[in-house]
Amino acid sequence: MINLIWLLMILIGFAFAAINGNIEVVTQAAFDGAATGVTVCFGLISVLVFWMGMMKMAEDAGLLARIAKLLGPVVGFLFPDVPKNHPAMGYILSNMSANLLGLGNAATPMGIKAMQQLQELNPDKQTASPAMCTLLALNTASITIIPTTLIAIRLNYHSANATEIVGTTLMATIVATLAAIMADRWYRNRALHKPPRIPKSGNPGMKG
Repeated sequence: MINLIWLLMILIGFAFAAINGNIEVVTQAAFDGAATGVTVCFGLISVLVFWMGMMKMAEDAGLLARIAKLLGPVVGFLFPDVPKNHPAMGYILSNMSANLLGLGNAATPMGIKAMQQLQELNPDKQTASPAMCTLLALNTASITIIPTTLIAIRLNYHSANATEIVGTTLMATIVATLAAIMADRWYRNRALHKPPRIPKSGNPGMKG
């Protein structure tokens, strides 16, 4: 669906440029955008490598384990249907710890592993379980103490004070996380009070 949306936007842009006789502007913008993307990526590499190394040091020093231990009761409350000693819990804690430090690149593999483990617990393989929905909501709206990626982007564009967004980012992510948790609790309670579906009879033409 996302690919279709992007394709439509590109085609509409080319169509309007052709109608207005400015097709060369679209071509130039495409090349400029590609060049800017490469430049930004190279600018992010050094900062992301630095913070990934810091995270590895924190992991070796036991900091992530302590963060995971502090988050344990919270995760147990948010994921009541996941057994305490299940491997999914470890991946969920690692995902949340990485998100707290703003390391989305490190959090993504842990989130995927957690989803795979939660799928094993899912009785209906065709529908996302409540725990999977909770993880998705928390991963999307995670509290971020250090917005590493945003700081890296601001440094790449020569911001005068790249870290000034730390406070506002923290407040915004706290609000977003609380909203995600409340929405998740509401939908969970709604699902619990929803009457069970009555299966249809196998052959409506048969008379009892």
